[in-house]
Amino acid sequence: MSNKMWGGRFSSGPDAIMEEINASIGFDYRFAAQDIRGSKAHVAMLAESGIVSHDDAQAIARGLDQVLGEIEAGTFTFSRALEDIHMNVEARLAEIVGPGAGRLHTARSRNDQVALDFRLWVRDAIDQLDEQAEALQRALAEKALEHADAVMPGFTHMQSAQPVTFGHHLLAYVEMLARDRGRFADARKRLNECPLGSAALAGTSFPINRDRTAAALGFDRPTANSLDSVADRDFVMETLAACSICAIHLSRFAEEIVLWVTPQFAFVKLSDKFTTGSSIMPQKRNPDAAELVRGKTGRVIGALNGILMVMKGLPLAYSKDMQEDKEGSFDAVQSLSLCLAAITGMVRDMTPDRARMKASAGAGYATATDLADWLVRTLGMPFRQAHHVTGSIVKIASDAGCDLEGLTLAQIQAVEPSITQDVFSVLGVDQSVRSRTSFGGTSPANVEARAKAWLSALGTG
Repeated sequence: MSNKMWGGRFSSGPDAIMEEINASIGFDYRFAAQDIRGSKAHVAMLAESGIVSHDDAQAIARGLDQVLGEIEAGTFTFSRALEDIHMNVEARLAEIVGPGAGRLHTARSRNDQVALDFRLWVRDAIDQLDEQAEALQRALAEKALEHADAVMPGFTHMQSAQPVTFGHHLLAYVEMLARDRGRFADARKRLNECPLGSAALAGTSFPINRDRTAAALGFDRPTANSLDSVADRDFVMETLAACSICAIHLSRFAEEIVLWVTPQFAFVKLSDKFTTGSSIMPQKRNPDAAELVRGKTGRVIGALNGILMVMKGLPLAYSKDMQEDKEGSFDAVQSLSLCLAAITGMVRDMTPDRARMKASAGAGYATATDLADWLVRTLGMPFRQAHHVTGSIVKIASDAGCDLEGLTLAQIQAVEPSITQDVFSVLGVDQSVRSRTSFGGTSPANVEARAKAWLSALGTG
């Protein structure tokens, strides 16, 4: 008895181990909607091209709708013996329609079928991730506008550097997410070519209309080379690269949240919605959501590395190795989607402690650069000299155990006699941030304008 899937060439079924390693239905069932959408477009084109009858095409389309309904209702039985989503759908279609269901596979192969399904799925995933990234941008911009003038320390090397505003800090991530969305858009544009009709690897002798199926499925055009069409997974690798960069941005922010909610920083508070307790220490409020965002980034990057390794040594065209392109991709998109949702929730939930942040911003001689700039601007001193003078004044303050504002004019003039009382106008953190008016700077006026511009560009959501 010949194998039902592979025809007369095989006289018996696969060994149990072969079935175990070969089957993909355990994960590619996620392609069900995309697979059926592609099949409906394909059979409609076959009918328009006179390759199958309109009656058969209509019966197949109705049958495919029934199959999708069963899958969505949870009444469909997936069979490992049928390997993948394509054969599971086709087998059930044959039960509904009869032998005419076999006409659906005319002028196509599972190779171009899975390439199509995967492109459709990745395109849908990109649209979902982009929508979530936009929502996070909006949440950040709203919070930035609310706290455009809230002073906090800016860091380099995790040491206090110069005062910035909380709103300015949040807007940095809005800019990062804009680039992330740009990468998703670029990936979507490049993947938006339809491989259907490339068949196994060489195209088909049937008079198909690939432009018709491409248009019906929302693609810009059909792919131009049948070998490349079935062997290409660039679109997955590029999307996972964009996912990885986005996940890294979220992880960096998550790490900052972890720091900010510690008693040592105490810059922000998170409610019970995004924290957990300890089984032994009743005082604890743990930022587990932020920590998990940080941890899940490894899964996203791992998925990218996995597919790069799968594809690096494959000759054209399709090889079964490429079945390993899916599970990691599904997990990466799901993980990134969850991380975007979690970060968005924490941004909306967090309450900054403005007084605490401002007090911390004034520590560590964070306005030393403002003093150096004043020496250059007011006294005409070369910056390198001003840098040296400022360092000497900072040392005096350090030895005296006070901040720069706590020094007397006499103490400052002991280093540079030409300094006047006006210098104290730049030594406070509020004056410092207000002075940073250059384009892209942290002044509250800049932050307010930029936050409003972003909210206008993002719309109401």
